[in-house]
Amino acid sequence: MAILTFVTGYIIPFILVLSLLVFVHEMGHYLVGRWCGIRSTAFSVGFGPELIGFTDKRGTRWKISAIPLGGYVKFFGDDDVASMPDAKSVSHMTEADKAHTLAGAKLWKRAATVAAGPIANFILAIAIFAVLFSVYGKVIADPVVAEVRPDSAAAEAGVQRGDRLVALDGSRIKTFDDVRRYVSVRPETPITVTVERNGQDIDLPMVPKRSEITDQFGNKVELGLIGIVTNEQLGNFRTETFSPLEAVAEGVKETGNIVTGTFRYIGNLVTGRMKADQLGGPVRVAQASGQMASLGFAAVVQLAAVLSVSIGLLNLMPVPVLDGGHLVFYAIEAIRGKPLGSGAQEIAFRIGLAMVLSLMVFATFNDISNLIG
Repeated sequence: MAILTFVTGYIIPFILVLSLLVFVHEMGHYLVGRWCGIRSTAFSVGFGPELIGFTDKRGTRWKISAIPLGGYVKFFGDDDVASMPDAKSVSHMTEADKAHTLAGAKLWKRAATVAAGPIANFILAIAIFAVLFSVYGKVIADPVVAEVRPDSAAAEAGVQRGDRLVALDGSRIKTFDDVRRYVSVRPETPITVTVERNGQDIDLPMVPKRSEITDQFGNKVELGLIGIVTNEQLGNFRTETFSPLEAVAEGVKETGNIVTGTFRYIGNLVTGRMKADQLGGPVRVAQASGQMASLGFAAVVQLAAVLSVSIGLLNLMPVPVLDGGHLVFYAIEAIRGKPLGSGAQEIAFRIGLAMVLSLMVFATFNDISNLIG
């Protein structure tokens, strides 16, 4: 019974969410590649042995494969699913056929085809957020302090009950969520909080403390806190509604917040302000999918939007094998006037594959350690 609950509560939501995001990502590659005249021989959601599939009239094999941890579009002339060109095969093609391979297409067509996958993920996230904001609106609260935690950064800086936060490091803010978002990714980083008190603006320097909190599901999360709380009376909790165009703009803003927050988190890892054990792998994603599923459809859809942005950013990393690595190769080609040799590309791809696999193993180990701990 426990196994059945685990499968239906965690594994199935995880597979459904990830498969949707992979499908959209690969569809971006496929559609732009097709628009650029590049043929595809396979479109797979998942890796490994094929479970089910069909071949369309253009010769593309559409399939669902056994390992639901990604997917790929294999283009005409590719040696593998990472779009490493089959140099030997391409060298024996006619010029007409070469023009329909990824390797033989014009540089801008290759770049557009590769970039289309991550871009599709960003567009999906914006669309999801826009629909959610249109249907459900957005609960917001004014950035007014109802309580200052003892021994917190805010208490040490002199923040008082009733203060309204109006700016963070000079940037104007409107909601309490703006404060949370800004502070959470800046642990141990000096910031200046501007508060309005008795009609005057006061600048209060402080350093958010790195803190570990436990969410409603028992997960431990590390972030920056300054130690202020609002309530319904002072925060004026309300649901803000949006027209379709306003919802799209809000979706773009929300997606941008995730992107900037992710880069800030990476910077914190490099500087040691946050620990690397916050990195999540497939196990944590599966756990989060199940937890969100227990909160309802809207929560699962919102998680899908966040993960879609994460997948887009991950694929843009300048690592060979990933889309970002291909774009780096194309940038080098544009500068040099000719592509890197096949030998150099193959070595780079092998190094990139080792990096990606190592990161996945590390993230999975962290997931398991956190679950056991």
